[in-house]
Amino acid sequence: MMPGPLTDPPFYHPAFEEAFRFIIEDYPVPPRKVAIFIPCALRKPYSSSPSHRLFRKIIKSVFSDDEYQIIVFGTCGVVPAELEQMYPFAHYQYMLGKCPDERIKKDFLEIETERLSLFLRKTRHCYQARIAYCIGIFREALERASIRSGVHPDLLLPTRPTIERLYDIDCPFPEGSLSMQEYLDEFRRGLETLRGYSEGETPSLLRKR
Repeated sequence: MMPGPLTDPPFYHPAFEEAFRFIIEDYPVPPRKVAIFIPCALRKPYSSSPSHRLFRKIIKSVFSDDEYQIIVFGTCGVVPAELEQMYPFAHYQYMLGKCPDERIKKDFLEIETERLSLFLRKTRHCYQARIAYCIGIFREALERASIRSGVHPDLLLPTRPTIERLYDIDCPFPEGSLSMQEYLDEFRRGLETLRGYSEGETPSLLRKR
């Protein structure tokens, strides 16, 4: 019998660490042209959430299914999207954005930074290019993990100027939502940039565009 929904911060839970160790130590991550890192969602499985449906629709309009891999990350840890139904990834309800405890947020940032850095190291040679679409503390964790691992996304979106332009200090989530049209437009353009990525061009050249 499957345990009931987990409602405490999942990044502390042993089941999430055990599942993450399986991904790092045993799961054969399939090589793809592009890895697409997107944050986890409140609705499970992630692919059923309105935001992920929107992201996937854009991705599928640019890439064929065998060219990309979606990597979901955040309070869940780091999850190749094809494992989204695996326990405990489809069995928790938690929203870090509503947590008022700064200690918990600080713990999350360190735990997620380490998990992302380990995954980036494991998949260093799995992808020709990487794109990350994230804001807030999830973005901070990914940026820190990139430095720690030495494996950087070729495109990190939305761009900082766009985030700053749309920033609303009076909003509960000042950076807004990844489902905002301006962010989505940048995401699509970023994917199209990677779509045109030629075999002879190095990822570092993409970062300079």
